[in-house]
Amino acid sequence: MSEEHDAVDLIINQWREQRPDLQNLDAMALLGRMTRCFQLVQKQMSENFRRHGLQLGEFDVLASLRRSGPPYTLAPTALFSTLMVSSGTMTHRLQGLEKQGLIERIADPEDARRILVRLSPAGLACVDAVVVDHLANEENLLEGLDATQRHNLNTLLRDWMRLLESRPA
Repeated sequence: MSEEHDAVDLIINQWREQRPDLQNLDAMALLGRMTRCFQLVQKQMSENFRRHGLQLGEFDVLASLRRSGPPYTLAPTALFSTLMVSSGTMTHRLQGLEKQGLIERIADPEDARRILVRLSPAGLACVDAVVVDHLANEENLLEGLDATQRHNLNTLLRDWMRLLESRPA
């Protein structure tokens, strides 16, 4: 793209000026830019979901149920482990979605003590409509990166994610 300066460059230059003993600030620059990109992406995605009356986390739940295939039903534990949120956060999301009529909580036919979460017909229609706008929004967010840049970025991030996930916590 370009060598124009950005806000991260300003921060790095300030550190260099104030702490010339700090030798390598490349990691700070890289992670600073990634953090800023994440913030910008999350803001635009949240605005898109808000137009549909959803929060980003609620869309994640609906999308997980939709991707599971018919009958679009999962256990709450499968949802919160897949989405990497706490059980408390998941409970809050499920309550909101149930109140909106987008999901139903049903008894597990194999064990009546367990509850399953199922996409309601309204939830299925909602997620099918929202995902189209979501994909268009994602394309818009990546506008300006050509196919090679997207591929390279995706490969680098996949490799780094695998590396991070393989490390002990």
